[in-house]
Amino acid sequence: MPVLVIAQRQTAGRGRLGRGWAEPDRAVFSSLAFTPVWPVSAWSLLPLVAGLAVRQAISTTCGISTGLRWPNDLVAPEGKVGGILVESAGERVVVGCGINLVWANPVEGGAALYSGESAVPSSRRLATAWVEAFISRTSRDRGTWGLDEYRSACTTIGRPVSYASGRGTAIGISTNGALLVDTSDGVVEVQSGEVRLHDVASLRTRRKGT
Repeated sequence: MPVLVIAQRQTAGRGRLGRGWAEPDRAVFSSLAFTPVWPVSAWSLLPLVAGLAVRQAISTTCGISTGLRWPNDLVAPEGKVGGILVESAGERVVVGCGINLVWANPVEGGAALYSGESAVPSSRRLATAWVEAFISRTSRDRGTWGLDEYRSACTTIGRPVSYASGRGTAIGISTNGALLVDTSDGVVEVQSGEVRLHDVASLRTRRKGT
């Protein structure tokens, strides 16, 4: 049986790949523990499915449109407004989700959905909405979870990127959830690890320095 935990406040945490964590003024802190019906080979899709589910919940609950930065960030024009961390232990998977609701003085690159407390939905309402959307998507055949929808919402596609072993331009998402990057050596699949976005000018500068 799935178990959802919602916290009113979180005083410590960690991001993907051990990144630092900062607490906004008000946020949704929630974690879902469940046993996927999909085989382990398809679990690499879960962060992407969770991203779509959270984006759907923000749209229906808040009336706010967000983008998805591969593989697990929710972004607005002002910066990152939410993040997802998926971890597994045996047959169980835990999907952690943080959504910044209000943040008067965000850290660099961070942002929030609202500028003040008026009309901010409850944490329970928003967390329940994304979990219901996520369970619905992961209860379907894994070929129908929403890949085309994710591609349309992904702000990484079309951007210059760098990763552990190279750089290029993100051109798509594969059926297994990998980021497809067009490089000087051809198209490669980036399965995991840190991917940094660049503007065209900065990437050209790096190339001249190499």
